Amino acid sequence: MTGTDSSESPAALREDAARYDEIADGLEDLLAELRDEEIKDSRLEGLFDEVSSSDPNIWNTVSAFIDVEDGEAVITDESKLARGSWAPEIIEGCDTLITLDIEYGMMPDEFKYTAGKKLTQRIEEFREQAADARARADDLERRADE
Repeated sequence: MTGTDSSESPAALREDAARYDEIADGLEDLLAELRDEEIKDSRLEGLFDEVSSSDPNIWNTVSAFIDVEDGEAVITDESKLARGSWAPEIIEGCDTLITLDIEYGMMPDEFKYTAGKKLTQRIEEFREQAADARARADDLERRADE
């Protein structure tokens, strides 16, 4: 989102920024869990199982749909696709998703690296959205004061 919508208010933008930060924080906790815990004990175990054991002759990607509730990232669903991609709107209440290519026999360390890279990318995107929303709120407040 770029530009300034005339219906945006600084308060609404700051609320959006806080939500983006909450999602990023939840994803950072999930990333720390991925790095520090065994996969079988993590919230991403289902994604690992799908990525590493699905038949790559049938499926090509797996998406984990993530909702952040009270600051905690919850995997609401994992979906395999033969082709194409899912959008977060498909799963109601989904805040974000990560999509990985099927790689039968993928080793846990490779999964941690690949999933961690995707999570890091999503975290950075949400932090950027939060910063942008705060900057727009500041700009609107400055204009109102002039």
